[in-house]
Amino acid sequence: MNNAWQSGTAYDRYMGRWSKLIAQKFLSWLAIPPACIWLDLGCGTGTITRLILESYQPKKIYSIDSSSDFIRDAQESILNPAVHFKVGQAESLELDSNSIDVAVSGLVLNFVSKPEAAVSEMMRVTQPGGTIGIFLWDYMQGMQMLRYFWDAAIGLDPEAKKLDEGTRFLLCQEGKLESLVKKVGLKQVEATFIEVKTVFQNFDDYWQPFLGNVGHGSVYTMSLSQKDRKKLEEKLRRSLPIDGDGSISLMAKAWAVKATT
Repeated sequence: MNNAWQSGTAYDRYMGRWSKLIAQKFLSWLAIPPACIWLDLGCGTGTITRLILESYQPKKIYSIDSSSDFIRDAQESILNPAVHFKVGQAESLELDSNSIDVAVSGLVLNFVSKPEAAVSEMMRVTQPGGTIGIFLWDYMQGMQMLRYFWDAAIGLDPEAKKLDEGTRFLLCQEGKLESLVKKVGLKQVEATFIEVKTVFQNFDDYWQPFLGNVGHGSVYTMSLSQKDRKKLEEKLRRSLPIDGDGSISLMAKAWAVKATT
């Protein structure tokens, strides 16, 4: 995973609070019974792992991420012995074949160098008839927090388009994730989109995460001179839909698929 995502605390301020809302709806859509063995691939700071523990009475969870910093942060806050954390690569899982009942991956597959290989690995480790679920942000149109940011940045600096997730991550567009899992050989594929409202208390609540040097938008912001950073801030103040009470209400949409092996 890119170094832009190494800080767990900064990630939670930047995207994690919205990731949890999407993950709750995603897990409800999967409708998994209790006492299953789970794989949380790309577990990050442990958002999905926590939700599984809270609501799905798992027998065991293998929570794997390529970031040692994320794994350390998750381990410090999740002490349940049913959870087994490990630093690892999505394309080469150190798990036995047919050892998992449910394999899930949230908001990470677009950062994997070989997403088809990663889904194949999820399929390999999941037992026949098991469930695989994946979801990704719709960066082009549905993740308004970032869409407003990149539209403003590109308006001031056309070179910023090179970092815009909306144009870089084609897998995050409608139908792409569904096509990928079908190509790998998964069965009974269902696709949907999941939306949540993201409400920022005020402009600073929106802007401060972009100063944390985590995530591509934040890394770009911190690469700017103080003068250019101020220009971007002022342009965002003018373009964001700020309500009368100062709050900012935006939508966040993710594409999701579920299938069986």
